[in-house]
Amino acid sequence: MPELTLLYDGGCPLCLREVRSLKRLDAGRGLIAFTDIDADGYDPDQHAGINYRQAMGRMHAIRADGTVITDVEVFRQSYNLVGLGWLYAPTRWPLVQVLVDAIYTWWANRRLQLTRRPDLEVLCSERCDRVSGQRLQS
Repeated sequence: MPELTLLYDGGCPLCLREVRSLKRLDAGRGLIAFTDIDADGYDPDQHAGINYRQAMGRMHAIRADGTVITDVEVFRQSYNLVGLGWLYAPTRWPLVQVLVDAIYTWWANRRLQLTRRPDLEVLCSERCDRVSGQRLQS
């Protein structure tokens, strides 16, 4: 069982780059599992009840004990698992942490716009239509 299940947006080019990097660093050890929340089969019930809208708004990961972590803490723990925790260690320093958390919040609120994707309401509506359409065809 992985120590951490990272939820990521498979439609985000920057998220995919980060996931590819972490997969490479994990080197097949299975320390981190990766779940694409943009995949039609994503099921919140299998992921601590974190729905698509919540997962799209900020980074989420689920620890092996079921604890949900969010935001920069996801990166801290992910990189720690692959042996590069020192990269994120300074983000725990009080003044740096405040700054990094503020930058992450700014990024999370503008991620879709900055990556030239539709806004969250449009994505949620499109996903609902797509997933509902698949259920009807089954």
